[in-house]
Amino acid sequence: MKTLGIDTSNQVMSVALTDGTELVMEKTVNIKRNHSIQLMPAVEELVSEAGWKPRDIERVVVAKGPGSYTGVRIGVTVAKTLAYSLNAELVGLSSLHVLAGNGERIPGSFVVPVFDARRGNIYTGLYRYEDAGFGVVAVENDTHISAEKWADYLSTLEGTVQLVGQDAARHFETFKSKLGDHLIALPSSRHYPRASIAIELGQNLEPEPAHLFEPEYLKRAEAEQNWMDAHPEHAQGGGWIEKL
Repeated sequence: MKTLGIDTSNQVMSVALTDGTELVMEKTVNIKRNHSIQLMPAVEELVSEAGWKPRDIERVVVAKGPGSYTGVRIGVTVAKTLAYSLNAELVGLSSLHVLAGNGERIPGSFVVPVFDARRGNIYTGLYRYEDAGFGVVAVENDTHISAEKWADYLSTLEGTVQLVGQDAARHFETFKSKLGDHLIALPSSRHYPRASIAIELGQNLEPEPAHLFEPEYLKRAEAEQNWMDAHPEHAQGGGWIEKL
């Protein structure tokens, strides 16, 4: 199956094409640019260089959050539009899951992807590799939590912990103080999400209807949260956009 993978959930933009289990082409850019301007030209470039036609794409796999609100929204919108217009399958999976796929296959070791969420908080999850060939799987649901509380929890686990992600460095000392020698620091090349990994992890997932597909942010946007804080009487029964 010819598949397009997209991950724009943070600063890195990654796009990949695979044909079955073969990686055809991949482009990963770690430059602070506007994904809304760069993404479609990148897709068009890869499809053209691969000698494909747009209609050849049978499945679109996208990292659907959490991460940057703008980045997640751009990736999901493009993926939905392409899947609908090309009559292709649409599959989404956690951006943290995609990042966790960069971990080392160390027996008994956990993989902890980290996105910075400001004010000492992070988006994170707990993953590990399964021996049955399922790749990296979730042990705990993705969450939005303070780095210190998460480090406290991880210190109770039996096994080493691999921190993955560009933002992991911001919180490394917090985790190191709690985990000590149980913490594994991966090389910098492992900290960038790759669309080819998103495709690999999403190959056996059931497709979703494009018109019902939504991103997963894990928390409200700051503007929405500020509005909710200022209008507690509307805390139930819908978000601020609905109220306006």
